[in-house]
Amino acid sequence: MKVSIELTFTPLKDDYEQHIIRFIKALRNSGFTVLENPLSTQIYGDYNKVMPFLQNEIENAFSELDIAVLQMKIVKTDRSDYEPHF
Repeated sequence: MKVSIELTFTPLKDDYEQHIIRFIKALRNSGFTVLENPLSTQIYGDYNKVMPFLQNEIENAFSELDIAVLQMKIVKTDRSDYEPHF
């Protein structure tokens, strides 16, 4: 089953940028399709492959911080080629 996942990672500390950059670089190096915008990062792929990868990367990111928020939206389809038609 293909999925599209939108992630917004928010470390709650002053030096937040390095943590976000490290998280995004891990996503980029995953081999999955990854798209970024200023507010979130999207990752696309097979559910049974993407979710274990994300579980590991989220745990790595959280282990470096005392407090962080990660918002995730999952859509059951691959929307990586979406283009607005309006």
